[in-house]
Amino acid sequence: MGMLRYQMSGDTQKNIDVKLLYVTSSRYEGDWASLKHSHYFTELFYVKDGGGSFIVEDETFPIVKHDLVIINPNIMHTEVSLDTTPLEYVILGVEGLSFSFSGSEEFKIINCSNTNRDLMSYFTAMLSEMENKDKNYELVCQNLLEILIVNLVRQTDCAFEIVSSQKTSKECSIVKRYIDSNYKDDISLDSLADMVHLNKFYFAHAFTKFYGLSPMNYLIEKRIQASKALLQSTDHNIADIAQLSGFSSQSYFAQSFKKNCGMTAQNYRKMVRKAQ
Repeated sequence: MGMLRYQMSGDTQKNIDVKLLYVTSSRYEGDWASLKHSHYFTELFYVKDGGGSFIVEDETFPIVKHDLVIINPNIMHTEVSLDTTPLEYVILGVEGLSFSFSGSEEFKIINCSNTNRDLMSYFTAMLSEMENKDKNYELVCQNLLEILIVNLVRQTDCAFEIVSSQKTSKECSIVKRYIDSNYKDDISLDSLADMVHLNKFYFAHAFTKFYGLSPMNYLIEKRIQASKALLQSTDHNIADIAQLSGFSSQSYFAQSFKKNCGMTAQNYRKMVRKAQ
């Protein structure tokens, strides 16, 4: 067999700008209370063995061996173990990372039975490095974390985004999730600020700092995204799409769409359908 050589493309992506904060290994032995809590960072929770439930906000979900739970920042959560098959798990705390799931979800439970050897090996390797603290263990853990994140995206339908390493406020996260789920409603800056009991000018500044868009511009972006999906997948007329996307009038929708997309909604519909 001759020599095979594979050349790098030259446009290699730079390292993922995230930071591993800690690695935790736990086994339930009836010695902890399950209290809901949240963090300013993302947690990756891998079930090594046993079973139980994962509580997110006010909902409860069963978890079993080889389940991976991804919890974005500022989401209230906790775990509950079964007494018969105690939970055993590894948790990574990761700063500067937020996953983008379908809809308005801020967490995801993925069963990794078919890929557990690949994914679990990264968790156990990082745990071993943190326990032994050999030379340059921090660098090894950081590299393992980046490989794990890439594999998560490869093996699941989870996209991810890098967020500011600054601590995103709980109030801003609450509002973002509210907009994601309720963009069709009549929403104002005053109503959003009142929801989290903040001065509207302080709130608008904080939201813009964390997400790169003002609350109202973020709302418009969500409505534009919804309108694009409707233009592509339905035969609704432009007036109906404007209303279904949450815009107060067809003229405001037309103005916002052209400003964001550089073309009219009708031309966008023609373009995407021609490409299908």
